[in-house]
Amino acid sequence: MSAPAPTPTPDFLQRADGALADRWLKTAIDRTTGTARTKRAAIVGQWPDFAVARERGKAIKDHVVENLGHYLAEFERNARANGAVVHYAETSDEACRIVVDICRKAGAKSVTRSKSMLGEEIGLPHALEDAGIERVETDLAEHIVQLAGERPSHIIWPAMHKTREQISELFRASHADPHREETAEAMAASARRHLRQRFLDADVGISGANFLIADTGSVCTVTNEGNAEMTTTPPRIHIATAGIEKLAPSAAHAAMMLRLLVRSATGAALTQYTTFHTGPKRAGDLDGPDEFHIVLVDNGRTKMLAGEEMREMLRCIRCGACMNHCPVFNQIGGHAYGGTYPGPMGAVLTPIFDGLNEKTRDLAHACTLNGRCREVCPVDIPLPTLLKGWRTASWREGLEPRTMRIGIGLWRWLATHPPLYRLAMGLGSKALHLMGGARGRISSLPLVGGAWTRHREMPAPPSGPTFLQAEAKRQREGAR
Repeated sequence: MSAPAPTPTPDFLQRADGALADRWLKTAIDRTTGTARTKRAAIVGQWPDFAVARERGKAIKDHVVENLGHYLAEFERNARANGAVVHYAETSDEACRIVVDICRKAGAKSVTRSKSMLGEEIGLPHALEDAGIERVETDLAEHIVQLAGERPSHIIWPAMHKTREQISELFRASHADPHREETAEAMAASARRHLRQRFLDADVGISGANFLIADTGSVCTVTNEGNAEMTTTPPRIHIATAGIEKLAPSAAHAAMMLRLLVRSATGAALTQYTTFHTGPKRAGDLDGPDEFHIVLVDNGRTKMLAGEEMREMLRCIRCGACMNHCPVFNQIGGHAYGGTYPGPMGAVLTPIFDGLNEKTRDLAHACTLNGRCREVCPVDIPLPTLLKGWRTASWREGLEPRTMRIGIGLWRWLATHPPLYRLAMGLGSKALHLMGGARGRISSLPLVGGAWTRHREMPAPPSGPTFLQAEAKRQREGAR
C-alpha cells in the first residue's frame, strides 16, 4: 500500500483567505495593534526631537553596516576578554548545530528560552526538540504559543492572534494550578506559577540580543517581564544568539537606539528590564552562569550587505511598528505571511532567506504601497521601495502568472491611448456604480473569482464626475 500524497502547503493567497474568514483573529488584531498605534503616537508626541533622533539612529546603523567587519572584530575581542566564548555561524543549520552541541556537551536535559526572533529564524526550537532537549519558552506570549503548538504571529507580541478568552481556555487545560478569575493579572499569575520551577531546573538558558556592544563585548537584552534575567542567570550556561547586524559601537550608541526601539515597539519610554550581560560569573559574584557563549549568525546578512538593493534592511531593529501600522497586516495577521517575519519587514526579508520564487513573490504584491510603514520606522527604512524592488525582480525573472502578464500588457496598451483609457475608465466606473445599487456597496464582483468581495463589501464609486474630470473642471475654472 503506497503512502498517501503529502498535503500541499497553502500559499500566501490561501493563508490570507483563511485569515480573513477568521472573525476571532480580526478581534485579536484590532485589540493589540490599535492599542500599539495609540501608545506610540502619544509617546512620540511627547518627544519634540524624535525626528532628529530618528536621523541619528539611521546614521548609527548605516555607520555600523559600513564598518561591520571592524565592529565584529572589536566585539569579539572584548567579549572574549570578558570570558565569553564567541562562535560564528554562516547558516541557520550551522547556528543550530553549535547551540545543540553546547547543550549536549553540558548534558542538558532542559533549556529555558527567552524570546528571540533570531532563534525562530534559524529554527532553533525545532532543532532542540529533534535533539531530545526539553525547551521551555519563558516569555508569556511565547509560552502561550508553545502551549498552543503554534508559531509567533508578531515579533513583539507573538500571541497577538489569540484573544483573552482563547488564552484562558488554553491555560485552564495546560496549567496544574490555573487561574480562577478571567483577568489578565490572574492569568499572568497562573503562567508564573507554571514557569517558576522550570526556571530553576534548567541546565541552559538561551537568549537573543537586542544589541551587541562593540567596545565592551556586552550583550544587551530588553524585556518587560524579567524572563530574560531568569533565563540567563540561574542556569549553569547562558547562550546568546544574535544576527551580526545587531552591533552598536558603544553603550551610548545603544542607549540612543533603545530610546527609538522601545517607543516604536511598545509605546513606552523604557522597558522594565534593560540588562547588559558581560561575560560569565566572576569570582565573588553571587549568581550568573559559569559559561557564556555568544553565537553570531550570518544567515544571508553578508549577502544583503554585498548587494545595494536590500542593504538598507540591515538597519532594522525589530520593533514591529511597520506591522502595527500596515493595513494589510491588520486584516490578515502574521501567520498568513508564512515566514518568520510577518508584515512589511517580512515581505522584504522572506524572499532573502527563502529565495524569490512562486511562493514568496506574492508577499511584495500584497503591499498597497501606502507608505505608512516607512513613516513610522524608527530608522527610516524605505520599505515600499524595497518591496517594489522585489516586484521588479519577480517580473524580470518571469515569476508572474501568464494571466497577469497578459493583463498588464493590455492595460499598458490602453494607458498609452488616453482617449480610449478615459472611455474605458468612465464606462467601468458607471458599471460599478450600478452594481452598488441603492446601498452603494458591491457584495459580489464578477471576473475576479470573488476574492475581493468574499469577506467584505466593496464601496461603489460615486455617480458624479471622476477625479480627473473634477480636476480638469477645477483647472478650467481657475484659469478664468
